[in-house]
Amino acid sequence: MIRWEGIRKIVLVAGATDLRKGIDGYAAMIQDQTEFNPFDETLYLFCNRDHNKLKCLYRDGTGFWLLYKRLEKGHFQWKKKEGTVVISHQQLQWLLEGLKIDQKTALKTSYPKFI
Repeated sequence: MIRWEGIRKIVLVAGATDLRKGIDGYAAMIQDQTEFNPFDETLYLFCNRDHNKLKCLYRDGTGFWLLYKRLEKGHFQWKKKEGTVVISHQQLQWLLEGLKIDQKTALKTSYPKFI
């Protein structure tokens, strides 16, 4: 089972990805083209050219998960520039809701020194 709280890192693989690959294809792509390890407890996100389909690769302690989402209408606000971007759980939620991951109006966490 996917333990969302167990996901240590979320990596968005920017640019368009051929979504016809399977688990081994995405794991090899992560291993060969990025500095990340597909065997870590990291959620990897891939999107197609039209930004209306999304695949997630995740490995828990027993094996890999490959999740697929196709939007009926609209598109994901995906980073078009090639490369990888580490995002937060909040940014993943924004992405899945159709918002940009760089929200200018999001409240920042503050750490006051005095009451």
